[in-house]
Amino acid sequence: MMLEDEHEGNGSLVGKSQQYLGEKQQANGKPVTNGKDSVKQEANGKCDMSRKILTMYSWQEIQRHNQEADQWLVINRKVYDVTDWAKRHPGGHQVLNHYAGEDATDVFRAMHLKLDIVKLYLEPLLIGELSPEEPSQERNKNPQLVEDFQELRRTLEAMNMFKTNWVFFFLHLAQILILETLAWLMVWHFGNGWLMTIFISFLLLISQMQSFFLQHDSGHLSMFTNSKWNHLMQKFLMSHLKGLSAKWWNNQHFQHHVKTNIYPKDPDIDVGPLFLVGDLQPVKYGKKKIKFIDYEKQHLYFYMVGIPLFVPLYFNIKSIQLMYFQRCWEDIAWISSFYIRHFIMLGPFYGIFGTILLIYGVKFLESAWMTYVTQMSHIPMKMSREENREWFSTQVLATCNTEQSFFNDWFTGHLNFQIEHHLFPTMPRHNYHKVAPLVRSLCAKHGLPYVSKPMLEAFGDIVRALKKSAALWRDAYYET
Repeated sequence: MMLEDEHEGNGSLVGKSQQYLGEKQQANGKPVTNGKDSVKQEANGKCDMSRKILTMYSWQEIQRHNQEADQWLVINRKVYDVTDWAKRHPGGHQVLNHYAGEDATDVFRAMHLKLDIVKLYLEPLLIGELSPEEPSQERNKNPQLVEDFQELRRTLEAMNMFKTNWVFFFLHLAQILILETLAWLMVWHFGNGWLMTIFISFLLLISQMQSFFLQHDSGHLSMFTNSKWNHLMQKFLMSHLKGLSAKWWNNQHFQHHVKTNIYPKDPDIDVGPLFLVGDLQPVKYGKKKIKFIDYEKQHLYFYMVGIPLFVPLYFNIKSIQLMYFQRCWEDIAWISSFYIRHFIMLGPFYGIFGTILLIYGVKFLESAWMTYVTQMSHIPMKMSREENREWFSTQVLATCNTEQSFFNDWFTGHLNFQIEHHLFPTMPRHNYHKVAPLVRSLCAKHGLPYVSKPMLEAFGDIVRALKKSAALWRDAYYET
């Protein structure tokens, strides 16, 4: 994507909304076409207005603007000042801050499905471009790997690998609604006996699992191309069907995707003081003589505490914290509908206390599944501080797959293809297995590991990784 400069100054959001879609003025006071028309003209190759002369920047200059109060980034050799815009970024301000002073071309393309819409927001932020003698990426990156990956993406786009199969997602949504309805009909017809309660819990458990997969797709914009419908669907799936804040999930999850296993930018690996993961955090805690728990036994705490309480306690606390501090009234209303629906459907049979017990009993069961599925692909993999590697190598080194089978695909919602999912977050999951051979081939060409394991081995690697981290903490803690 190439953007032509139509703005003067530093590109900050002075005037804010009127600069995005409204009429813009040239230095002589004459109006120029608005952002939407400009995008269309550029797309048709008919934009004949005079271009402003862009300021040329070196990488050395750009890399100095890497603070929260001063954020520049590069996309396709264009330099953007996103300092003011970061606070209003739909994916959260941290995502932009994580790439301040860096080339963000590949991550930008990976995380945005409809570029024409995003262009309207980029244009006012444009302040310059890389000097002609500067490489397109920072000098520590492998330009051939970057070029090969971008060529791979163009190939996949030509193969329609980013095109959604609506029937696939409709059937999954229908499955969720059928399971929810069936659970209510069963208790209404047969009552609330122990065997019936167990069966109903199983139906609700499957529904919760599939709801997570579907909202995950919606959150990455691969299910719906219309942003309003996508927003509504994710609220329905995450907040109404699962009882968690969709905004919290997006803010947390998008950071995980753009800086996977990068400490402390990825919130999924910054889980101290409960657990220490990777090679860096245990040593840091050990040298500072920090011992909130006996970390030598953290793999046992993982079974006793981490697995059962991951969803019903940790997720809910984090969700409530964000809604409270950011006053997310919309999410609060949607989550209220989750509990109201359950009290209406199950309250007459189980009472208020029994309904709450059933809800959290299902979450308790779901927690074991969700912990394994979400952690097996990352905890055993490379964790590091910021190295500013290529997008491709960062994702490949920080993720791994589990072997494909009908059960593995269903059990994980195709998140057993974690490498492909991280490289192409907006790709519909039903296409992961089709692109996996091409990704594996690119890894082989550049000498990068493409890790794919049996599922039970992947489960076991979580514990082995925790024990390894515990040993690092012990050595640093007791070091004289």
